[in-house]
Amino acid sequence: MSWTDDRVELLKKMWGEGQSASQIAKELGGVTRNAVIGKVHRLGLSNRAGSAGAAKAEAKPKPAPKAKPDPKPQLKTEPAIKPVPVDASPKPNLPARKQIIPAGQPLPPQPSANEISPEALAKVNAVEKKAKKLTLMELTERTCKWPVGDPATEDFWFCGLPVQQGKPYCEAHVGVAFQPMSARRDRRR
Repeated sequence: MSWTDDRVELLKKMWGEGQSASQIAKELGGVTRNAVIGKVHRLGLSNRAGSAGAAKAEAKPKPAPKAKPDPKPQLKTEPAIKPVPVDASPKPNLPARKQIIPAGQPLPPQPSANEISPEALAKVNAVEKKAKKLTLMELTERTCKWPVGDPATEDFWFCGLPVQQGKPYCEAHVGVAFQPMSARRDRRR
């Protein structure tokens, strides 16, 4: 169905007469009530509730409002609960975000050997000697994604050895990346 000029004129006429969108849709045939409402909106036809009501209101003069006597003055008391402004709510103490270091700048010192268990460090050193040294584009879901070196240099690579099931790293790098809670607590002291 398309909105021909004749159908649009019939819509305007019926809308002006105050017929409902359902009645107009039934009369036009092949359109829904919502299609009629959409077309009325696009045509910018007046909202009948506002315009018809306004026309009737203009015809009747409104009676002047009667003056009401002042009510007895009431004592002002402070409410038992004072409202709290929205921005005065307590904010959680979050740790400060680490500063982002732009590419090409030296990285901050990495965790020292005393923060990583000697066994894990020995495994990492041994593993990195036999690592596949993959580029980012060579990584898959089965290769260790442990980064080695500075990403801003040519010597940057990823481990590439087979991953431990359910982890993104090989067994040696999982030992460094996922430390037990007790080891992490001890480091903070």
